Amino acid sequence: MSYRGTAYHGFQKQDNAVTVQEIVERCVSRVLDTKTDIFGCSRTDTGVHANEYCFSLQTDRDIKERNFIRGVNGYLPEDISILSCEEVSHDFHARYSCKAKEYLYLIHNSESKNPFAEDLQYHYRRTMDIELMNQAAAYIIGTHDFKSFCSAHNDKPDTVRTIYSLSIKKQEDLVKVLVKGDGFLYNMVRIIIGTLLWVNEGKIESDSIPDIIRAADRKYAGKTAQPHGLYLNRVFY
Repeated sequence: MSYRGTAYHGFQKQDNAVTVQEIVERCVSRVLDTKTDIFGCSRTDTGVHANEYCFSLQTDRDIKERNFIRGVNGYLPEDISILSCEEVSHDFHARYSCKAKEYLYLIHNSESKNPFAEDLQYHYRRTMDIELMNQAAAYIIGTHDFKSFCSAHNDKPDTVRTIYSLSIKKQEDLVKVLVKGDGFLYNMVRIIIGTLLWVNEGKIESDSIPDIIRAADRKYAGKTAQPHGLYLNRVFY
């Protein structure tokens, strides 16, 4: 599925806030005529979007894939859409079977804001040195302990991850940052983006990234970038 995360407090269900999982489970349960739990491929933060988000479920209902898509989409609000579905083996799990994820971060780089992308792109006024930011990004690629690049609220004891690729490209006023890895820690992508922006602003030297990684301390990395520029872009199985 894909979704616009503006109206939701992330994917995962919460007791005191509306989430994507809650809405989708409600609509799926109506189509399958029984209470159905769905299992997502990732947690996404409040305001974060998804171009491609995968979830899995089990059902005894005999329903064609096309009818499932049309039925659930018929109940979903305009900001969530089921794109496709397929039958998989019983041992498949959207989260634990995932081999890699790719995130996209969009920046509207202009003095003037874009009223048509207020909640879809991060507005950044400063001139961006894309070559310098890519030089810094190259140090992040590879297998590292990313403890410096995760929130203090991270609940995963193993903070080693592998980043396969990280690139920044600009076309007119739109800057696209693409990062692909085997997994990501809490706020990791947003902290990477914030750190690259600090490199652009001269607050961090581009060649100091290895030292920040070795420090294994959140205080040495840059700010946490705003959530509304972030998209879960692709999921790999």
